[in-house]
Amino acid sequence: MRKDYHTHTFRCQHAIGDVIDYAASATKQGFQVIGSSDHTPFPDGRWNTVRMGLNELDNYIAAIEEAKTAYPELIILKGLECEYSKESHNFFQEELLGKYQFDYLISGPHHFLYNGKWTGAHSYIKSKEELYAYTKQLIESMASGLFAFVAHPDLFGSSYELWDENAISCSKQILEAAVEYQIPLEINANGFRKPLIETPQGKRPPYPLYPFWELAAEYDLHVVVNSDAHHPENIGDIKEAVDLVKRYHLQLADLSYLEEKYLKP
Repeated sequence: MRKDYHTHTFRCQHAIGDVIDYAASATKQGFQVIGSSDHTPFPDGRWNTVRMGLNELDNYIAAIEEAKTAYPELIILKGLECEYSKESHNFFQEELLGKYQFDYLISGPHHFLYNGKWTGAHSYIKSKEELYAYTKQLIESMASGLFAFVAHPDLFGSSYELWDENAISCSKQILEAAVEYQIPLEINANGFRKPLIETPQGKRPPYPLYPFWELAAEYDLHVVVNSDAHHPENIGDIKEAVDLVKRYHLQLADLSYLEEKYLKP
């Protein structure tokens, strides 16, 4: 069964297409399950240049329902990718999972607290102190119990160039937390679609980080492979991520519980 739990829509302002377009692409490629998981809005409007506004949430949900009607043969899950913080915990739990009945939430660590300020993981993890702050924030999201899996846990590789003792130490903390909280980690194929970055250790994708996943093979944890599609054509573009799973003999997570209520008896 072909599944992809991580897709976006135009509402995040850096993707193309709506839910129905991703559903059409998934159906054409023989998928049985997709999750629409656009970036969650926040009541205070934070980071509003890379996500929908709260006033767009009902429209987003309606778009998911429209796609379900148009493609009844496809299970389309209602999800969101979230930036975790302690002050947002109740909003995620009571509003998104409670009131709006989202099928699942993804922990997507793009921002982290450093010296009391929110810092971007894509570009601003340069020092070991910033790397450890990112790791702390990510582990807090795992401990919250709100999320089905963690998207691109190795995103720090986008800006922290070296695979050194600090990267290894933080990676071990993330992997140990994944085992402790029994939460799958995502191998995110979108990183392979980005330009290679130059590092003192050579060219590489910003993520996934091969040494991170080689290290992950030493832990009793599970992984999920997703496209992180920002264009309908990206669905199914996961070959390099699947190859990584095979290379390190990683254990794939079973997230079928997410779609159980949609399965016909």
